[in-house]
Amino acid sequence: MTTKTSAMEVAGLRESFGDHGDDEEQAERGDRTIRHATIHHDGVTIPVSRGGRGRPLVLCPGLNSTQADLHELTELLRHDHDVVTFDLRGHGLASAADRYSFEAFLGDLVAVMAEVERFDLPSAPVLVGYSLGADLAVHYAAEHPDTIAGLVLIDGANPVPEPFITDADLAAFLAIWEDLVTQQEPVRGTARQVLLTAQEILDVNVEVDVVRSGILARYGKIDRRISMIMSSSMAGDSGEGHVPRFNQNWRAGVERLVREQPHIATFWLNADHRLVFTHASEVAQIIRRTQGAAGQAPA
Repeated sequence: MTTKTSAMEVAGLRESFGDHGDDEEQAERGDRTIRHATIHHDGVTIPVSRGGRGRPLVLCPGLNSTQADLHELTELLRHDHDVVTFDLRGHGLASAADRYSFEAFLGDLVAVMAEVERFDLPSAPVLVGYSLGADLAVHYAAEHPDTIAGLVLIDGANPVPEPFITDADLAAFLAIWEDLVTQQEPVRGTARQVLLTAQEILDVNVEVDVVRSGILARYGKIDRRISMIMSSSMAGDSGEGHVPRFNQNWRAGVERLVREQPHIATFWLNADHRLVFTHASEVAQIIRRTQGAAGQAPA
């Protein structure tokens, strides 16, 4: 699933970053410079940040997560990667939109990657996606394989054999996300806000189930190095309710994928779907090991 709840959850920058005419903001952090710019597309504004040193990397957040939420992982990666982060529409400092769908979110990623192509990068970036961001990364890579050096998929893009949300589950999940929306009230107007309604979150999750039912064909179009970092208990470690079924379905999806695509490197962390927040150090280490930092060959 694509929430953070327990139920599922530069150096060397080009001076012309943001030369498309958008305002820039610059902040100094020790010997590293973080630059901020805004992309306008499809009636929304997407905030983009870039900082760090080393191999280029683009980090795509998931549904109900923002680049501010991913701060710890981003800072770890910036030690040896030139990292670009951004917010999807309706998240963080991005503007609200009149539609939230898989294709709309994919359009946000496409717009960011088009801007990244304008940077004077020494090599194509590694594309890292978390949860829904992993699914977006796979779809992007399938259509634009020459623009990336590799993929790292964090607890998403999983060809699960069964949908997570059945008709019988709709009311229960709507209640979960209504609670999530309520919990969002204290962060309204901040870099951690999510502007989607509970119904919009539910609708996107139902759509993602459909997208994942056909994602194996997308993997078949990608000829780049792919690493998956997956949670061993994505829905939590409870043995009650739907949790065991969700966890079994999650593992079965990965097993199905590696049978079809045995070259994909898979790493399991003893965590739930919040692994990017609870195990940021381990996630960063795996990314370094499998994709390599600047001037280093992947292990």
